[in-house]
Amino acid sequence: MESRIEVLSTVRIEYTDNLYKVVDTLNRTLKKDDYMFGLALDPEDQNQAVLTIYRT
Repeated sequence: MESRIEVLSTVRIEYTDNLYKVVDTLNRTLKKDDYMFGLALDPEDQNQAVLTIYRT
């Protein structure tokens, strides 16, 4: 059985303290539809977050 994760979109946005709550809600809500959301700080600019949308 092959597991594949496809990157649908990546966007850089200004980081805020509560941004993880949005990503958590998206993951909980859309998991059943095979979507997953990732959030990371930009290693070159800690004021920017990288939001990635995946299809699992």
